[in-house]
Amino acid sequence: MQDVSFWTVIIAVLGGAIRVGTPFIFVSLGECLTEKSGRINLGLEGNLVMGAMVGYAVSYLSGSPWLGVLAAAGSGCVLGILHALLCQHKRVNDIAVGIALMLFASGLAFFYGKPFIQPSAPRLPSLEFGEWSSSPVVRAALDINALFFVGAALAPLLSWFLLRTRWGNAVRVVGESGDAALAMGIPINRVRLLSTMAGGAFAGVGGCYLSLYYPGSWSEGLSSGQGLMAVALVIFARWNPMYCLYASLLFGAAAALGPALQSVGINWGYYLLNAAPYILTLVIMIVTSDRRGTLSGMPGEFVK
Repeated sequence: MQDVSFWTVIIAVLGGAIRVGTPFIFVSLGECLTEKSGRINLGLEGNLVMGAMVGYAVSYLSGSPWLGVLAAAGSGCVLGILHALLCQHKRVNDIAVGIALMLFASGLAFFYGKPFIQPSAPRLPSLEFGEWSSSPVVRAALDINALFFVGAALAPLLSWFLLRTRWGNAVRVVGESGDAALAMGIPINRVRLLSTMAGGAFAGVGGCYLSLYYPGSWSEGLSSGQGLMAVALVIFARWNPMYCLYASLLFGAAAALGPALQSVGINWGYYLLNAAPYILTLVIMIVTSDRRGTLSGMPGEFVK
């Protein structure tokens, strides 16, 4: 029985890593792309919340969760454009603008989302890989949403884009040195605008995953700071899209550990284990704060 419980926990943690880590994948990839262009967007937490509300509302009103996903991406685009346009001005601080937009978007989502707290919207479909098992824990753990596969494919695609395409090279040049980009005739503001817009869209999709699949409802406390944790995750991943994917799954596994143990009757330290993602974020920030030199992979614009 102990062996069965052990493997049940392992499968539950792996399934939870995918289930909980999926929004981290989208937000971290969005922040990775944004920072690769030399801009920090702390407002992605607001994009996440707004995407969750807009996606849920559109799914409820239209009856199509995929229209909700598109609408959530669109809301993220709008917020990304707003962030980029404000940050184009001299003496405007990226971090201050990001925090302001985070508060603005969250407040807007809470205000317009009140009518959608109670109604039930159509949810995103999932693929059931656990039908071979008679255990409800295993079956639930291996119930994987389609958006995970989109995010998992997006990570190598973004890596290829940054390393192998003309626009990807332009993004990296702008992020490494604005002066070099100007000398090469690269339109800095346009590149950063498009990068921030795409990053905001990714975060919006991550938000609608929360409301349309897991936990699968809209409420004001839905995000739990995942957009802010994604910034630490990008640093931990050294601004590498593939590492963002792996780190997102690590964060998801940390969050899934407590519920996985509880599912087999182990309740000791449950609330402490629920705090594991936040503890992991603090540990990452401490470990990566090295005063002796620049972190590998950090865009050159951040070193100035």
